[in-house]
This record gives sequence, C-alpha cells and structure tokens, in this order.
Amino acid sequence: VTTSDSVKAALAAAAKEQFDLLISDIGLADGSGVELMEALRGATRFGGIAVSGYGMEADIQASHDAGFARHLTKPVEFAKLHRAIQDLATGVAESCTSA
Repeated sequence: VTTSDSVKAALAAAAKEQFDLLISDIGLADGSGVELMEALRGATRFGGIAVSGYGMEADIQASHDAGFARHLTKPVEFAKLHRAIQDLATGVAESCTSA
C-alpha cells in the first residue's frame, strides 16, 4: 500500500512501482482523481475505485469514462470498500457501478 496526497505524488509513486489497484478520492489538492486515472490508465492496466462526495449518475459516468471500475459515495462504508476491492481482485467489477 502506498499513499499519496496529490496527483503529482501519485504519478511519482506510479513511476517507481507497479500497482494492482488505485483507490482515489475525486477531489485532490492539485487536481482530480479523474485526471489521475486518465494519466495512469494509458501507462498501465489496473483497476480503480473512485471515492467522492458526489454520487449522481453524471458523477459515476465521469468516473467510468476515466477508467474507474467502481464509484463509492462518501461516507464510504468499509464493507462496501472491501467488497469492491474483492470484486476487482476476482474480475467481477468490469464496469463502473456505484456501491
């Protein structure tokens, strides 16, 4: 597990390591999780879970368009996050859904 508090830090970490999963808040200090996922998905292939305070259909669609497989609306219940991680690990979550 590697943590980052900005798009810049996350991109730097991804340049040094290979990851299996990205869990990102949509609102970051220097950009958005959508921008982060768009930048990373061209360079590597892994699943992603977006976390946001917004859960309207347009928000979920924007997450999906960026490459996220799941969109969780805050406050995120640990059980839902755990299930989303398991689904991605087993290949269940192929399209963006709100959990």
